[in-house]
Amino acid sequence: MTGYYFKAVASDGKLRTGVIHADTDRWVAQELRKQGLTPVYVGLEPKQGRDLKLPAFKLGKKRDILFFTQELSTLLNAGVPLDRALSITSELTERASFRALVLDVLRVVKGGKSLAESLATHPEYFSDLFVNMVRAGEASGSLAAVFDRLAEFERSSDDLRGYIISSMVYPTLLALVGAGSIGVLMNFVVPRFAGVFEQSHIVMPTPTRLLIETSHFLQSYSWMILTVLVGAIAALVIYRRTVQGRLWWDGTALKIPLLGDALRKAETARFARAMGTLVANSVPLVQSIHISRAILSNRKIANSLEIVSQGVKRGEGIAAPLKRCGEFPPLAGHLLSVGEETGRLDSMFNRMADIYEADTRSAIKRFTSLFEPLVILIMGIVVGTLILSMLLAITSINDVAV
Repeated sequence: MTGYYFKAVASDGKLRTGVIHADTDRWVAQELRKQGLTPVYVGLEPKQGRDLKLPAFKLGKKRDILFFTQELSTLLNAGVPLDRALSITSELTERASFRALVLDVLRVVKGGKSLAESLATHPEYFSDLFVNMVRAGEASGSLAAVFDRLAEFERSSDDLRGYIISSMVYPTLLALVGAGSIGVLMNFVVPRFAGVFEQSHIVMPTPTRLLIETSHFLQSYSWMILTVLVGAIAALVIYRRTVQGRLWWDGTALKIPLLGDALRKAETARFARAMGTLVANSVPLVQSIHISRAILSNRKIANSLEIVSQGVKRGEGIAAPLKRCGEFPPLAGHLLSVGEETGRLDSMFNRMADIYEADTRSAIKRFTSLFEPLVILIMGIVVGTLILSMLLAITSINDVAV
């Protein structure tokens, strides 16, 4: 008997993979159907399935998904058949790993499966939101319009993500350079200066003596300090991977002055953009909340959506439960109240996303405008203290010489 590697989609849309030992691949396919699974691939070589999961940077994945969505949106709206559109997209794709993925999607589609089912076999690239949107588009016959909305969603998400990353690069680099400069001064410059000063056998000024003692301490115990620091970071990373640790970390991040406000608004914009995209495609509200919850980065905010979901199930609408959960800005609840009253909830979600994406940019700008001068000020105080201590020592030597 041979071990056949398989990929199959369950009734809930989730991908199932594994190996079944059998005489033929046809028997494996029949057995999967008996188990309520829809086989999308059965092969003799397990590595064939794994090859499609080649390592990729997260940012690269996001750009690949954006490119895939934009190309399909353009081609489908131009009247190009789906199989031909997928084939053209694979030819235009530069990354070999993603080209293999698109070709696999094309193979599954040509095998008689829907596009949503084929995309669901690659959850590492296509989220539940993406798959459910495509499924809704296929059911309503508006796949081209769905990819238009998905392209706008991915483009907005990419723009906001890129703005946040680019805005934080300079302050982070500035802090690292400042810490490195102080480390070089304390470990190399001050010890040499201290050696010259100690040879003069005179009483050192108090600031100079404290500076030299601090330098000696760092030189003697730097390995211990570094070990404790690395251990603390490792413990924090391990704790953050737990459910309780992740909730604590995300809750603490929201309390950081200025930065917490920016994070909250960014999550609100991400939630609103996802909801607007889903609701516009007639995805049920409770299901839309569940899908949107999965794409949020902050677990504290994501968990609060359970209250919102329960409120929607009780017939309270979405605005009142959203206000009650207490994790979203007050304006969000008022906007959704207007959306419910006017019957344009999808438009209001998109309007809300536009507002909070702009607010996120403003909040990040405020944070960086305060953080940058703060780092410069701290560096100035530390370096100035070092220079002043050295000047006091030089002055005292000159006084003794006179």
